[in-house]
Amino acid sequence: MAVDTDPMNAATGAPSLATDAVLKPSDAVPADMQEVGGLDFNKYKDKPLSVEDLVANMAHMGFQATAVAEAVRIINNMQDWRDPETKERTTIFLGYTSNLVSSGLRETFRWLVEHEFVSAIVTTAGGIEEDFIKCLAPTYLGSFSLKGADLRAQGMNRIGNLIVPNSNYCAFEDWIIPIFDEMLEEQEASQGNWEPLVWTPSTVIRRLGKEINNPKSIYYWAYKNDIPVFCPALTDGSLGDMLYFHTFKSAPKFLDISITRDIRRINSMAVSAKRTGMIILGGGIIKHHIANACLMRNGAESAVFINTAQEYDGSDAGARPDEAVSWGKIKANADAVKVYAEATTVFPMIVAATFAKSWREEQQQSDP
Repeated sequence: MAVDTDPMNAATGAPSLATDAVLKPSDAVPADMQEVGGLDFNKYKDKPLSVEDLVANMAHMGFQATAVAEAVRIINNMQDWRDPETKERTTIFLGYTSNLVSSGLRETFRWLVEHEFVSAIVTTAGGIEEDFIKCLAPTYLGSFSLKGADLRAQGMNRIGNLIVPNSNYCAFEDWIIPIFDEMLEEQEASQGNWEPLVWTPSTVIRRLGKEINNPKSIYYWAYKNDIPVFCPALTDGSLGDMLYFHTFKSAPKFLDISITRDIRRINSMAVSAKRTGMIILGGGIIKHHIANACLMRNGAESAVFINTAQEYDGSDAGARPDEAVSWGKIKANADAVKVYAEATTVFPMIVAATFAKSWREEQQQSDP
């Protein structure tokens, strides 16, 4: 048996090597450090717990609860800011991926656009078509465990735990092809004009929002409130399928859609803005398209990213805001946070504590 020859700590009698490692004295705690604490439900025995109270208590919980509260603070600052001279508000770019429109977050996006809380939207083709399809037929709740082969045989499509019948897309084709016919006629009739009609993804979406004429639609309200919707990957979905099918009907003439005018439009929005804010749910093209527009003005002043991706693979979705700072897409002194969460679990709460809170207060003040 080995004999312990290490010197002993006089106070504890234990080996000094161990006590020095375990009982190492701390430096003084900085005066501005926040103590960790959570929600004490005892305080709400006699009053309801509001969303604002919940988020305020989450600020000091740590982990992603603190990130959610930080997102609320940053978005409230986006809303509250005014240019000292012109009183212009923050230009807020909202980005989201198509799966979120398939989910019940669609109604949250629609509400934000209906009440003009955002300045522009960037989404994918699915983020456009799923909104219109839901005006024609519902999407249903299913299960993540449903077998793909069985669903295929039944003519059902699965998006996570959501189910979209094939018949929904048939209804979409029946609705959209006659509109494409009209748009092609307008395009061809303008060819002799001094400035011929040139369709872009944003003007196509605006036209479809007008044609759907349904207040449940995000893009109906975007049309009504003149909020541009950008979709640089317009053909990557059922919309692309419909455009493809339409070429056989309209050949040799095709509906031409230019992306060049849209990139000028979104970049010009960012360049001319007094201040920009980004709220981006998901990643990939929608995240980069907004961030790259803000690069044109040397970065956004505020940013909130919400997704579940990690940065170890170098993906755009996984990148934290500080990576965008290195590219000049977010300013070095910007207010920015990434919330590592699945968007349907946190975004309604964030909206409730920000845009919905201020909207409700305005409604109360305007009531006689």
